[in-house]
Amino acid sequence: MIILGCGSIGQALATRYRQRGESVLGVVRSAETAAAVAAAGAQALQLDLERDDLAALAPAGKSVFHLAPPPSAGDEDPLTAHLIDAFARHGHPRRLVYIGTTGVYGDCDGAWVDEDWPPRPRAPRSLRRWDAEQRLRQWSRASGADLVILRVAGIYACDRLPLARIRSAQPVVKADEAPWSNRIHAEDFVEICIAAMERAPTGAVYNVCDGHPSTMTDYFCQVADAAGLPRPPQIPLAAAEDRLSAGMLSYLKESRRLSNRRLLEELGVRLRYPDLAQGLAPCFGRDAD
Repeated sequence: MIILGCGSIGQALATRYRQRGESVLGVVRSAETAAAVAAAGAQALQLDLERDDLAALAPAGKSVFHLAPPPSAGDEDPLTAHLIDAFARHGHPRRLVYIGTTGVYGDCDGAWVDEDWPPRPRAPRSLRRWDAEQRLRQWSRASGADLVILRVAGIYACDRLPLARIRSAQPVVKADEAPWSNRIHAEDFVEICIAAMERAPTGAVYNVCDGHPSTMTDYFCQVADAAGLPRPPQIPLAAAEDRLSAGMLSYLKESRRLSNRRLLEELGVRLRYPDLAQGLAPCFGRDAD
């Protein structure tokens, strides 16, 4: 098992596979993350996946999770291009699960979106992910290797909540103007990754979300309520350009509600945290039920 981009999600995956007695190679860029991978019981390999020679991966016949993010600029993903070239030179994996983004759908004006919705990425970060998807599909057809694509919504967990933002009273857009957003709990995401590797048909695409979208403002308010903090102040959307970060503004330009029916029905996944309220409850000492 090879996990490319073995950050917090990859390390949780590594721990689950090590508990089952499987060997895992976690590929990372920094020495600090390599130490965390080793602490999870996996073998760590420090590589720059965009530039280094990748012979050490020895990918032939292996199962690969590709969680490595693309570079932070441009409309293409040269890291995935370099990876595919390495497969051609050193052997193709048996199966690859690619962790992409639901951002490839672009702005859907709040519509319900399943995996058959035509991708129309606009933001550069989404264009890079769409480029990776297309490159990997071409690679899978040419090599005969299995490919599964997971389009992932916003990931949250007890240790990755916007508490600092809420404590600093940064504003959010008025509730009636806020776009729809979607999310998935990190623990459920890890289980979905495993199910996709084990049971998904080749070529399958899945929306990874809990199926209960809400607005971004509702998300921040629910987190604040669960943490016992004041809700963030609300401002009109027209005032957002001067008050919010460029990153937040880019998310406000897209609105969609994601269906996870295919994920639940085809992979038989049962979510531990099927909505935000249940996902937040254990973070603050309350029963998820």
